[in-house]
Formats: sequence, structure tokens, C-alpha cells
Amino acid sequence: MRIGQGYDAHKLIAGDGIILGGIKIDCDFSIEAYSDGDILVHALIDALLGAASYGDLGTFFPSNDINFKDISSIEMLKKILNKLEKDNYYIINVDLTYIGSVPNLSEFKENIRKNLSSVLKITKDAISCKATTTDGLGFEGKKEGVSSLCVVLIDKK
Repeated sequence: MRIGQGYDAHKLIAGDGIILGGIKIDCDFSIEAYSDGDILVHALIDALLGAASYGDLGTFFPSNDINFKDISSIEMLKKILNKLEKDNYYIINVDLTYIGSVPNLSEFKENIRKNLSSVLKITKDAISCKATTTDGLGFEGKKEGVSSLCVVLIDKK
């Protein structure tokens, strides 16, 4: 078994919504990013890449490559999942944490788990999706940005 951890953070800007776990969440903010800015999926990808010793997100999807401008993070995840599958890795479980004051994820966590379960081809019970604020501290607490953490456990067939 191999464990991997991932982290992502992005600046918040005025907007009409945020994509998290492949789910569009309406709010008064958007995430400033080269791709769609899905920080949950970015942290998940980095955790998977780390567990398999493949490198990091920028290794596979450099932000100076026009081919990846506005790319769906779910599409990036699918490319990494294909590589893992070719190398006979499978995912045991995923633990995601969203850190931010906006949006409130209470009503979206189950949909995020369900969506990621479908993409990852694992049971929803193998995915944890948590959210926390920083009680007004740091860039997340001041609504200047948001961040995400992820830990995954994988193994070889």
C-alpha cells in the first residue's frame, strides 16, 4: 500500500460560482485559476501522483501550456486515473478537506462524494469530504482565497 497527500490553494475573485469535486456551486465568488480551479480535484490529483511517485500536477499539466487553459479538472483526473490503471494501481480510499469561509459546503458534500465516486470508480463510502473554516484567520478566513487538502491510499493489483 502507498499513501499520498495533496494540497492546493487559489485566490478568490468576484464571480458567479465555484467548481468543487466536479460540482458547480453557485455563490458570489469564483476561483482564479488557469484551469477550472477545482481545488478539491487538484489536491486529489496531487495526492494520487504522490502515492504513485509520479510527480505533481504541474508535471502533467503545466500552467504555461495553452492546451490546458480552462481544462476541466475532472478531465485531468481521468488522465491520471488512466495512468494509474495502466500501472495496476487501484484506490482504496480518499480523504478530502476543503478550507474556506465561502461557499458553505454543508449541502454539497454528498453530491461531491457521489460525483467523485463515479469518476474514481470506488464506492461513495471510500470517500470522505469535509469542510472547515479558519474562524476568520488567514486568507481563507478573510475570503481572499480557499485551500484543500487530500490524503489517499492506493495499492497495486
